[in-house]
Amino acid sequence: MSTFIDDYKSKLVKPEAAAALVNSGDYLYYSEFTLFPEAFDEALAERIDELNDLYLRSVCFTNVPKMVLKDPERKHIKMHDWHFGAHSRKLHEKGLCSYIPVTYHQGPRIIRKTHNVDVAVVVATPMDKSGYFNFGISNSVCGSYMSKAKKVVIEVNENVPYCLGGNFESVHISNVDYIIEGKNKPLLEVPPIPEQEVEVKIAKIIMNEIHDGSTLQFGIGGLPNVIGKMIAESDLKDLAFHSEMMTDCCVDLYNAGKITGRKKAIDHFKMSYTFAMGTKKLYDFIDQNPTCASYPVNYINDPRIICVNPKVVAINNAIEVDLLSQVSSESTGTRHISGTGGQLDFIFGAFNSSGGKGIIALSSTYKDKEGNLKSRIVPTLAPGTVVTTPRSIVHYVATEYGIAFMKGMSTWERAESLINIAHPDFRDELVKEAQKMNLWVRSNKIK
Repeated sequence: MSTFIDDYKSKLVKPEAAAALVNSGDYLYYSEFTLFPEAFDEALAERIDELNDLYLRSVCFTNVPKMVLKDPERKHIKMHDWHFGAHSRKLHEKGLCSYIPVTYHQGPRIIRKTHNVDVAVVVATPMDKSGYFNFGISNSVCGSYMSKAKKVVIEVNENVPYCLGGNFESVHISNVDYIIEGKNKPLLEVPPIPEQEVEVKIAKIIMNEIHDGSTLQFGIGGLPNVIGKMIAESDLKDLAFHSEMMTDCCVDLYNAGKITGRKKAIDHFKMSYTFAMGTKKLYDFIDQNPTCASYPVNYINDPRIICVNPKVVAINNAIEVDLLSQVSSESTGTRHISGTGGQLDFIFGAFNSSGGKGIIALSSTYKDKEGNLKSRIVPTLAPGTVVTTPRSIVHYVATEYGIAFMKGMSTWERAESLINIAHPDFRDELVKEAQKMNLWVRSNKIK
């Protein structure tokens, strides 16, 4: 340990010294999600006038880089995000952030094959007795960026939970160039979204598709929390968890004895994940907890890995589904909202799981800015709308009016099934549009 302490002291610098590593034209990586390197970012922003053509990448920025705010014309820095959250969405609308399209499980391979990385800046735990810094709750593409980086900077935050895992969850001090002791701010908390009545209705329908021994995957949003609450109060047993995202509801399910992992074919008894976002309850739960296993996204989201576990039930949200059964979860027209995330990976992988089900879940309607009720099941996606899950991959679609099975169904059977789970006020018009599209929908088959 004394050797590691000597190394630590020799590599410990002020944020300004670490930021001095950056040169014009460099490609930078910031660690993902809630692990934003604030101390380094502030120091780098002070150098904005002397730097040009920087390229910054991360996954789902939860802070706005100060250098980006100081550079409204993108003369000095170009920001790129693998998955849009609220900050990147707003910056994109101002022309200050670009999206990197990705099938999430391929992210690490894409990085290793195509990305240059001059400086990787990663928020991590304090060094342990073996000389390792742990990546904590954000492990999806972190290891691949660090393996490509010419210089690695660790920004220590004492509040980062130490997350045990399978691989690439830590980096040894021998592979670190500089260390910053950061501000040690508490991690950003993402509280559960209050449940909506429509989500309760959808959750009740989806509960019929979950059985003893199922392996669960939850996407982002309020619906997983509602389903989690229902599972905790149900008679289901011996469930398993394998998902790119871990949230507070996973803690509740484990504490209720519902998640055991006993029936998993791989990672027995483990709750496997690649990143976590929630409240302090979640962060405390996963800290040094051998029940939880952190892996890079090329493992967790690989459809070949997903399908090994039995009865995978993958539940993911969407913005719209058209009558051709194409799913959009990323944009409305050219307005970019989110990203592909793990949806495509898990819908694909769940179908290949024994007894598996990939479910796209969405409310049947929404209200526009003028308060008008609009259908989320539409004849065709608007021009410019991104198809997240193609019709050939879609398995199930669920709304508060039921669940529709897509695999092996013809185009007119799909359209009829989708119209039957659309809001009743829109069904007649959808039938007319389907007939115009030559989908051969029969009015007498619409309930």
